[in-house]
Amino acid sequence: MLDAESTRTAKLIVGADAALEVLPSTLMVAARRGRTGPMPLRMAQRLAMRRGRLSYEQSVMQRERARREALGAARSRSPRFLVRVDEYPHWLADDDPLRYGTEAFERFHDIMRSAGVPYLLAVVPQPSQRPLDPRAVGCRELSDSELSVLRRVRAEGVEFAVHGLDHRTRDVHPRRQSELLGRTPDELRERVARADVLLEPLGERPRVFVPPWNRFDARQWPVLAERYDVVCGGPESVMQIGFHGSPTWWDDAVYLPSYAPFYEHARAIEPAARRAIDRRGGGWIPLVLHWGWEAEDGWHDLETLARTLSGHAAPWSAFLAETDAVRAAEAASPS
Repeated sequence: MLDAESTRTAKLIVGADAALEVLPSTLMVAARRGRTGPMPLRMAQRLAMRRGRLSYEQSVMQRERARREALGAARSRSPRFLVRVDEYPHWLADDDPLRYGTEAFERFHDIMRSAGVPYLLAVVPQPSQRPLDPRAVGCRELSDSELSVLRRVRAEGVEFAVHGLDHRTRDVHPRRQSELLGRTPDELRERVARADVLLEPLGERPRVFVPPWNRFDARQWPVLAERYDVVCGGPESVMQIGFHGSPTWWDDAVYLPSYAPFYEHARAIEPAARRAIDRRGGGWIPLVLHWGWEAEDGWHDLETLARTLSGHAAPWSAFLAETDAVRAAEAASPS
């Protein structure tokens, strides 16, 4: 028997419209939310990931098997990749505008658009000066050229996520970099509210939150879940909240982490994406690109990946509509 959270997750795995009177055991296992667990467990999970003993690709395949068992082979289909892109503006945009500025990002966007690959862009509303120095002060507004680019890409189908407020770390150590860790609920609530206000000129308030450096802790989840429908994560999240399947319903929001091999440079993501397409297991697979990494790599690998993803990437609005459908079906079902 599944609890309410796991039942919602099961619906995301098989589809909100799937009428299942009996849930297969494989689906029940795949839909259960993992434990946050104590720090030693989270450290062990992170180490196991690095050594290949805890595989995100195996987790994806487990959900594919559960979906196939629940729906039958006739419902096999291509996976639906959810492409997330971190971060705009790039933190080095002012220091090296040729490589990380507006024109470089437009090159990234044009590659994705030409291949017909929709994506979610994590936007920093108030870029900080010296974001890796927790003692630094000073932020800037988005420039006219940055706002112009954001309006252009939004008109061309790009969806936005909130990427913190200023993306300045509170800890200088690379393994503890975070804008959020250590903040009280009221401090966090104030920051995300301010971020939303700053992004208002760009259109509807984003429903997705991407934590800077993927780091937040479980005590901060209720604040994020009360404001956003989807909260993303990545490899760094494991040390704070543990390893979880993706997507996973948590309270009244969806946790959507992405890990290697789908959180990597394009050249490493591409073969994993092809394997998933060939399996035709269906389901949602969050995939994370850093456009600055691709600028450094010279764009060729990104072009190859974009061709592979063409026709297999879904707009994030489709995933959000699916979460809405799960909520609506739950509200309509007799108690």
